[in-house]
Amino acid sequence: MNNPIAVGVIGGSGLYRMPGLKSVREVEITTPFGAPSDAIITGEVDGVAVAFLPRHGRGHVYMPTEVPYQANIYALKSLGVQVIISVSACGSLREQLRPGDVVIPDQVFDFTKLRKSSFFGEGQVAHISVADPYCPELSARVADAVAEAMANAGEAASGRVHRGGTFIAIEGPRFSTKAESRVFRAWGMDIIGMTVCPEVFLAREAGICYATIAHVTDFDVWHESREAVTVSMVIRQLNANVGLVQEALRRLIPQLPGSGDLCECAGSLSTALITDPARIPAQTKERLALLTGSDAVDA
Repeated sequence: MNNPIAVGVIGGSGLYRMPGLKSVREVEITTPFGAPSDAIITGEVDGVAVAFLPRHGRGHVYMPTEVPYQANIYALKSLGVQVIISVSACGSLREQLRPGDVVIPDQVFDFTKLRKSSFFGEGQVAHISVADPYCPELSARVADAVAEAMANAGEAASGRVHRGGTFIAIEGPRFSTKAESRVFRAWGMDIIGMTVCPEVFLAREAGICYATIAHVTDFDVWHESREAVTVSMVIRQLNANVGLVQEALRRLIPQLPGSGDLCECAGSLSTALITDPARIPAQTKERLALLTGSDAVDA
């Protein structure tokens, strides 16, 4: 593939079988943070190079806690990816967000407990700004593409697209208790899932624009008149939405810039690095050079 790969998609394996995807091949990548979840599938949509990565590996072999998030984001960064569209299942914590709907969240609440949420450490410190964790410009474009795909589907589209909302990420792999679900609602959370964190934070450290297409598959366990969430329920709704996501991506990818000119996400480390370069171990400099730039390595 001659074109740089500017667009990355993290989600289920059905996405890289989308109509119109050409020049498909697999790329095996190793990173200083281990191997990614799987080989990365690359291809082109209307001449725009794109990389697909199944978050849980093909066959869904990684629990949410076990997903190699650092390796995944690093691998995409090493290919030149500048924007990531994340596709995630979620439960609804609000009556108006119904199964079949799609939410493009603008906030996240990290309630995970066991995950490493930064590339940094071991001698180099960065304090990244994530007041607005999702790229607003990319999220707006994603929402537009999903809305267009739904409109194009006509009566076949069963849901609505919601712009904005707070996504609470829990550790998993179990689903919530009713007590937990009620507390999350009282906190003001809108949707719930297990994988958006630390992806969203690592993408910001890597200077990559990041947005999420969150598919509402269930009402978690708080809704007394609805069945509590099960794996079969989640899979059934995700399968129903594969065509919608494929169409949204087909519309979106050719519109995305290839030079990181969406917003200021690419410069996220410019005010975040705090460690005296003279005190950073050589091994750490080398490991983080892709993120911090050659100046930090040579300092």
